[in-house]
Amino acid sequence: MIDPAAARRWTVEELEALPAEEGCHYEIVDGELFVSTSPRNEHQAAKGAALTELWLWNWQAGLGEVLSEPGVIFSRHDAVEPDVVWLSLARRAAIEGDDGHLHGPPELVVEVLSPGSANERRDREIKLALYSRYGVDEYWILDWRLQTVTVYHRQDASLRLAAALGRQDELTSPLLPGFAVRVGRLFARP
Repeated sequence: MIDPAAARRWTVEELEALPAEEGCHYEIVDGELFVSTSPRNEHQAAKGAALTELWLWNWQAGLGEVLSEPGVIFSRHDAVEPDVVWLSLARRAAIEGDDGHLHGPPELVVEVLSPGSANERRDREIKLALYSRYGVDEYWILDWRLQTVTVYHRQDASLRLAAALGRQDELTSPLLPGFAVRVGRLFARP
C-alpha cells in the first residue's frame, strides 16, 4: 500500500501559504518539501564571505547582481532559496518577476553545506540535478568543515564536475571575468 503522505507533491502556492517561522527555511524540489533550520555560524560566515567576494567583484565589473537567499521558482513544484546567486543584468531582466522572485535559472548558484547526510544529499545530489535540469550555468558547493569548494560547469546540457578546490587553490569562473579568490579566504574567521 502506498503512503498518501509520501506521494504528496507540494506546490509553490502551498509553500507560500506555510506560516513563516523564524529559523525555518522551506524549499520544494520535484514536489518534495525540504525544511531546514537556521544554519550554524560557520555556514553563515562562509556564505557571507562568498557573497562579499562576489559583490566586490560585481561592484567593479557592473555586470549583474549578487543576491543572498533569493526565491528561485523554476516550476510549480520546484522552488528553492540558494545561499547566494549571481545573475547578469540581461538574465535578471528576463527572469525577475513582479513578485520579487526569480522565475528561471541564475547563471551562478552557491550553496554552503549544512551538517548531516540529508542536508549534504540535498545539496550534492538533489539540488545539483535540479540546477542542471533548469539551466544554471555554474554551481559552487562550499564545505566549511573541509574548507573546500566543488565547482560544476554546464557542459553538454548538464552540470558536470569541473574542479574540487582546497584552501590554497584559486577559485575563478568563466562567467565572471577577472574574478579570483583563494579558497581559504572563504572560510577565514577572525
